Amino acid sequence: MTQQRSRMAQTFERMSTAVTAWTGSTPALLTAAAVIVAWLVSGPFFGFSNTWQLVINTGTTIVTFLMVFLIQRAQNKESLAVQLKLNELVAAMHGASNRLIDVEDLSEEELKVLHVYYRRLVEMSKKDEEIGQSHSIDEAAERHEVKRAKRRST
Repeated sequence: MTQQRSRMAQTFERMSTAVTAWTGSTPALLTAAAVIVAWLVSGPFFGFSNTWQLVINTGTTIVTFLMVFLIQRAQNKESLAVQLKLNELVAAMHGASNRLIDVEDLSEEELKVLHVYYRRLVEMSKKDEEIGQSHSIDEAAERHEVKRAKRRST
């Protein structure tokens, strides 16, 4: 049963990848335009009837409905691939904060906290005379603590 599901999933994966690639192509656009032209040309033959209008409305609604899910699936796959590549870069880079691996899984509130840290890094970088100077989140936090301790002692 699991192997059959796996085969079905693989078949669906190949099919949706092929459909996604084709629908983004010039032949797909030309096909869609040809369908519209054929529908328009057939209007006088059908007397521009309600059925004639219903055909194009139904067809475009079905295609649009399916395309929404196909596009979302393609975006999800692409987004996951980009996140994995970024995770690899963060993990492989000496000095990079491993806290950023899988950062997309953090809550919005946690992301806002990280954003504040990075805003601090931007401010630190703006104050440096040397454009190549690098800072880390930990360095920003340490400097903040030193400044806080100095303020408390005065």
